[in-house]
Amino acid sequence: MGELLFLQFNDLKRNWKMLTLKFIQQNPDFVIERLKVKHFDATDIIRQVNELNVQRRTTQTKVDALKSEMNNLSKEIGLLYKDQKIAEANAAKERTAELKDEIKNLDQSFAEIDEKLNNLVVLLPNIPNELVPEGRTAEDNLEIRRGGVIPSLPEDKLPHWELIKKYDIIDFDLGIKLTGAGFPVYKGKGAKIQRALINFFLNEGENAGFREIQPPIMVNEDSGFGTGQLPDKEGQMYHATADNLYMIPTAEVPVTNIYRDVILDESELPIKNMAYTPCFRREAGSWGAHVRGLNRLHQFDKVEIVEIAHPDHSYQILDEMVAHVESLVNKLGLPYRIIRLCGGDMSFTSAMTYDFEVFSAAQERWLEVSSVSNFETFQANRLKCRFKGKDSKKTELVHTLNGSALALPRILAAILENYQTPDGIKVPEVLVPFCGFDMIR
Repeated sequence: MGELLFLQFNDLKRNWKMLTLKFIQQNPDFVIERLKVKHFDATDIIRQVNELNVQRRTTQTKVDALKSEMNNLSKEIGLLYKDQKIAEANAAKERTAELKDEIKNLDQSFAEIDEKLNNLVVLLPNIPNELVPEGRTAEDNLEIRRGGVIPSLPEDKLPHWELIKKYDIIDFDLGIKLTGAGFPVYKGKGAKIQRALINFFLNEGENAGFREIQPPIMVNEDSGFGTGQLPDKEGQMYHATADNLYMIPTAEVPVTNIYRDVILDESELPIKNMAYTPCFRREAGSWGAHVRGLNRLHQFDKVEIVEIAHPDHSYQILDEMVAHVESLVNKLGLPYRIIRLCGGDMSFTSAMTYDFEVFSAAQERWLEVSSVSNFETFQANRLKCRFKGKDSKKTELVHTLNGSALALPRILAAILENYQTPDGIKVPEVLVPFCGFDMIR
């Protein structure tokens, strides 16, 4: 798997783009053209940025000129008093006071312009990598490869929402009673296999060199902004308004924000963390079989892997993360395919994303179970996360990456459907040590 992806990235080293204000100002046409791949029209925002930048430069020039005049006057005042030129000295002092007021007003104008510029820049999504395919919807994504074998089930096969009732392992009605739709209750062997999956994913992550983190499941606005959920996905997040905190949509948010406002040493890179958390998403649901049962939930469990990387190596690390996720679905014995997302199907923050889908044999459809993404410098720029080389005094933005390894609901749905037998549901061999049983009956 590594060779398949990474060979394509050998020529991309240092070919990443930093979506900073300076880069936007210096490369407006490039930004507009590349964001068209994401079907985002940046023309008006770039126009406003250029206009505000002219205002900012003009304001800064005026401030610099007034400060220079004030410095010269300050030097003259002492000499004038020394020469007993009291009237001239007092006039110079009055002019100095006027200059201070003018500078104060201009500084305020500069700050307002700067705020407007920053507010515009955060409306721009990340620039997609050169290898991101053109396209508008999921149908335009590029399939990279497949693995595993799709099981042949009898005609009376059951979808997972019927299997969970048959074996009494997950209760959606009870979840509605306690909370609402999209908040299931796992019971008995359903709860145990859920816990088994979490422990299996964490153990595999540890074996791959990831350090386990147990972060808060609520974050503040700064954290949501740092990883790009705010302001882009505010409507999808549960918001505790009294405390202005947000329930996390993924462990990516708190784990990546550990490094907000941090300057790392180059020798520390890459940093590999993982976390299991419940995740909360207020996604607007639609009716139909494709969102039934475990296919779409408002609360679900997930193990997330997060890496902080040197820019020269981030695409090799992306490749390694994809290989890690692939090893998980292989060990679970699930048929899968790996998809490179087209521009129109990518997230606001991503520069390159690979989705993993497993085949759900009873539903006879592919279910997304993981997204593995390289954000290049997009999140790092918001987080102000930098590193310093051992031979350099300058700091440089890191690259951030993350991926689901894995999200449980659809993985569990595929296991229940693909492993169903007339005698019950067989448990994948790798999970038996973690749950203590090999069949759900």
